Amino acid sequence: MTWFEALFVLVAGVGAGTINAVVGSGTLLTFPALLAVGIPPVLANVSNSVGLAPGTAAGAIGYRRELEGQRGRMIRLMPASLVGGIVGAVLLLTLPDSAFHAVVPVLILLGCLLVALQPWLKNWISVPAHAHRGAWWVIPAVFATGIYGGYFGAAQGVLLMAILGLGLDPDLQRMNGLKNVLATVVNTVAAVLFIIVADVDWLAAGLIAVGSTFGGFLGARYGRKLPPVALRILIVCIGIVAIVTMVF
Repeated sequence: MTWFEALFVLVAGVGAGTINAVVGSGTLLTFPALLAVGIPPVLANVSNSVGLAPGTAAGAIGYRRELEGQRGRMIRLMPASLVGGIVGAVLLLTLPDSAFHAVVPVLILLGCLLVALQPWLKNWISVPAHAHRGAWWVIPAVFATGIYGGYFGAAQGVLLMAILGLGLDPDLQRMNGLKNVLATVVNTVAAVLFIIVADVDWLAAGLIAVGSTFGGFLGARYGRKLPPVALRILIVCIGIVAIVTMVF
């Protein structure tokens, strides 16, 4: 890797960390960047997952104020993300890349629609008996999103925001903090598994790790100031970009 290619990957890492902290879909920057510098797809996917894990952790730390009072939610949901991330990482190592290609854009589109229509859908969905625990389907949905996140991860944040905002709490900033924690769990467990059993391009992973960590703190600093409507619009826009990128 030349110095220019290394700088290119580093900058992509900064952008990915920033986007992941605010919404998600940072993989759409780093994964193509790794392919552009000549890294094979599977190796790029693995190295990207390892590199982005510190960045998602930085985003979660940056949103610590929004996480106050949500310890119970984290304890209930983190095991689902943990197991889902393991399953997804195993699938990445055993299934062909085309396995989820058809369903991924559909999932992202569904997430965008749910986020966009959340204020109206809330009126049609019955409030759970214990609002703090959320709807019964939140944990299975978080588990399924963890599988997707461990497998590839692009727009994992969009899906989580849709699930958490609709089934748990309409406060998008608080759910963004929780989303960052759950994404950190998925990315970290997948990264650990990849480090143990798969090949990793350590230069690429290191560059993304440095860039995404800086970007994670940067995104948390400014993303947490966005009003709900602006955050909702940003989530939908990034989701649409993800769909277009994957389909075309």
